[in-house]
Amino acid sequence: MKEKLIPLIRLQFFDDRIQEIQKDIAKCPLEIENLEKELKVKEEAFREDIKKLEELKKKRREIEREIQDLEEKIRKSNDKLSNVKTNKEYRAALLEIEELKKLKFETEDNVLQIMEEIENLEKICDQNRRRFEEFKKEYELKKKEITARMKTLNDDLNKLIKKRDECSLEADPELLKRYNFLKDRKGGKAISAVIKGVCQSCNMGIPPQRFNELIKGEKVLTCPNCDRLIYWGDDEALNDIKQEHVC
Repeated sequence: MKEKLIPLIRLQFFDDRIQEIQKDIAKCPLEIENLEKELKVKEEAFREDIKKLEELKKKRREIEREIQDLEEKIRKSNDKLSNVKTNKEYRAALLEIEELKKLKFETEDNVLQIMEEIENLEKICDQNRRRFEEFKKEYELKKKEITARMKTLNDDLNKLIKKRDECSLEADPELLKRYNFLKDRKGGKAISAVIKGVCQSCNMGIPPQRFNELIKGEKVLTCPNCDRLIYWGDDEALNDIKQEHVC
């Protein structure tokens, strides 16, 4: 009877590996998506700094125009100063010029501060630009690696499925039907080794009488706890089934 279990054990090797590969394939698009999100965050941060820089430059131009307007007003006030006729008008003109010069000085001080901010922000933008470009190159490289890995995994999966189909032809039809039924309902695990009296799938002990029957290998048995098909994991004939049957 144990000979009938050999194709099922091999099938389980195939199905375990197929499940692993399918999980790895499912991770690939998520890895790319996470990379794209990280790239987008870095790009948005970089664009935000550029936007701040442009706003500062615009503000500097507006203040420089204000300075030009103040200089024009000072010039006109100086022209008007030469035409005043009374001391009162003269003092008022001087006061006006003084106020305009004070305002011009304050405005120039303001534009100097903005120019310093612009200089610092330009350095930050330049650093962030280089970092963004480096990360973008890294992103493209990782994306290619993930895409290549996904292709390799898909190729391996197709080979495994083909070999599994070939292996299923060696199985007893009734046992194969039972195996597939259990696989679909037990998370992909239909048959399990029992080692030292313990089912390796549910980690529960097998009753001594059933374990003795399992060792004899005269009939197909199931685990009384998880209902999976079981075989004696210390049986050399079954234990010699190597995973090299699985690519």
